[in-house]
Amino acid sequence: MVPAEGPKRYHHGDLREALVAAGLSLLEEKGWRDFTLRECARRASVSHAAPAHHFASLDDLLTELSERGEVKLREAMETEGGRSGPEPAAQLVGRCVGYMAFAAGHPELFELMFHRGAAKSGQPALAPAVEALIPQASPEVKARMVDFAWSTVHGFIVLVLQGRIGGKDSSRRLKSRGLAMLAEMVETVLRAGNAS
Repeated sequence: MVPAEGPKRYHHGDLREALVAAGLSLLEEKGWRDFTLRECARRASVSHAAPAHHFASLDDLLTELSERGEVKLREAMETEGGRSGPEPAAQLVGRCVGYMAFAAGHPELFELMFHRGAAKSGQPALAPAVEALIPQASPEVKARMVDFAWSTVHGFIVLVLQGRIGGKDSSRRLKSRGLAMLAEMVETVLRAGNAS
């Protein structure tokens, strides 16, 4: 009996997933600028030519890693939003906390996602919470406040990751600063929504 055709399997299992796992590990260790397909193959215990079966180039693998990061970011935001309760303000803060937690937990992947222009989750994942917070606002104000919320949380966490904010703060103090910034952002969104 001839086995059914399917994805090629190697001694460690699915080559594509092995390369992605090795790639994510390598990315977090060395960053995307020092990332090589050859090193990724070595970590996956395959020949340097083996990745070509699934990824035609380094760029293709980095794109895959970036897209996987996008899914993880969206999941982190939805999870924290779900833990925050049903109130729109709490939902918005929770989703922002998820955004920052993902970025802090996966800084190299987060940087890769934005460097490649693949990161799209932040804005759409915040939109429902912003729109629920200011339901009476015009579509233009809602869109502007979604942009404002995203740029606020993104700017804060990028500056934290670069050591430009909170470099000498304890993790507790930094978290407190982040939550205070989010509270101010929510107040600004509410004011803008009520003024329209």
